[in-house]
Amino acid sequence: MIPPSQALEREPPCLSRRERRAKANQDRFIAEAVAIEAQSAQEAGALGYMARVLVQATMPHSAKVGNEFSRTNGNLHVSILAPSEVGLPYGSYPRLLLAWLTTEAVRTKSSTLYLGESLSEFMGKLGLLPTGGRWGTIPRLRDQADRLFKSYVTAYETSRDGERGRSRGGNIMVADEWDLWWDPRQTSEQGALFQSWVKLTDRFFQQVTDRPVPIDLRAIRALKKSPLALDLYAWATYRMSYLGQRTEIPWESLQMQFGAEYAGNPQGRRDFKRKLIDALRKVSTVYPELRASQGGRGLILLPSRPHVRRLA
Repeated sequence: MIPPSQALEREPPCLSRRERRAKANQDRFIAEAVAIEAQSAQEAGALGYMARVLVQATMPHSAKVGNEFSRTNGNLHVSILAPSEVGLPYGSYPRLLLAWLTTEAVRTKSSTLYLGESLSEFMGKLGLLPTGGRWGTIPRLRDQADRLFKSYVTAYETSRDGERGRSRGGNIMVADEWDLWWDPRQTSEQGALFQSWVKLTDRFFQQVTDRPVPIDLRAIRALKKSPLALDLYAWATYRMSYLGQRTEIPWESLQMQFGAEYAGNPQGRRDFKRKLIDALRKVSTVYPELRASQGGRGLILLPSRPHVRRLA
């Protein structure tokens, strides 16, 4: 007769479908993190870019009621305004799309970008299989692209010098023109978006190509299900490119920058802090050289090597 303890060892407890899926995702995430550490982004052909202005203040994490959204990072204020019948861009897809726009603009040195084979290849690098149908990746990406290209962004800084105050900033749109075609019957690399294109505004093109922040597209792929983790990763590798000393950033400041959806009361602050720490664990897994930890008043950052070294 087999002792009960040995029987338990031989027969692992039955996992539900949800638990099996969660375990598979966790195993995949760890495998991706190991691959990132073993080979540089350049060697793996996974070098990407993000514009500096886009890592300092970000978009909504989830669908928002209304057509205006704002975030603050120190003296920098960013407001996004979208047509009410279209709605604000939100979630991971516009972030992934902005990473592609920046990467492609830097690569081609052109403000007119074609969303055909290059976007399908980019989606593949991010682990997004081009699929049609109501809930497919192509229509979801197209919807968010529509929201992003129709949105109007105002960025401004405020400061005071004694009794004197100053406000300076500018208005920007991502695209001057765009033409997005979508055929739900086609999902191959030559399919759904092969005729689509976007022409970036001169100002946005200058913003995304002027000293862009290098990122590892494999890290973006690993973190793509969490908009907060995507924001935190891009911000952390940018911040580490110039951080010279130990810095503690208050939770309230981080919430204004990354978590404007959370309530400003004690419960909302606790919820945001919990979500940020969870996102930091994910980011630290794909970016193990990041020296960041929870402090008494906020997030402690120590000088660390940027995840992708800045290229000449």
